[in-house]
Amino acid sequence: MPKVRNRPQYPNLKHDQVEDKSISGRGEKCAKYYAQYSQQRLTGGIMVAWCTHSICYGFHCIPRSEGRNDVFSALYTHWKVPPKRVIYDFACALGPYCMTREGSFFANTQFLIDRFHASGHTKCSTACFLGTYQVADPRLKTLNSSAAECGNSVIARIRKSVSYMGQYRATLYMRTFLSIWNRSKTRKMKEGKSGGT
Repeated sequence: MPKVRNRPQYPNLKHDQVEDKSISGRGEKCAKYYAQYSQQRLTGGIMVAWCTHSICYGFHCIPRSEGRNDVFSALYTHWKVPPKRVIYDFACALGPYCMTREGSFFANTQFLIDRFHASGHTKCSTACFLGTYQVADPRLKTLNSSAAECGNSVIARIRKSVSYMGQYRATLYMRTFLSIWNRSKTRKMKEGKSGGT
């Protein structure tokens, strides 16, 4: 997806663009986030945005651990209109982060945690859980909330190769790999709709 706008600066927000792991004193915040990322000091890699059909919208290389700013910046700078739903492992923190910075842009977006990741979010409100909405709206049960996990498992196939490349070559390789992946997925979807003819 092409870039449609620049990410603004928010000088009145004390921790704007500060790495999430460097903010100390988690307090009442999501314990899962802190336990999994800050204590293990996970490093960066590739953040990929997937639709519910496991089609890649885009990706970007992140030098350190993935944080809310990476997802916020990708959404805000590349979507003309934000998605209706963002299903993300740490939507409990991403939702407030996005709404604080661009509330009118994200006004109609739901930030949800899929069932697989929800179990570790013991301090988070159930308003962040996709399962809560699925009870009220059974149509959401057909939503493939694990598309990102499926897509990321595909990325694991090339992780080792990419780790030996410089950024330029790795980006080119990822773009080619994901283009082929997307084409293959869309062809399968079209064949399924036409009955394989």
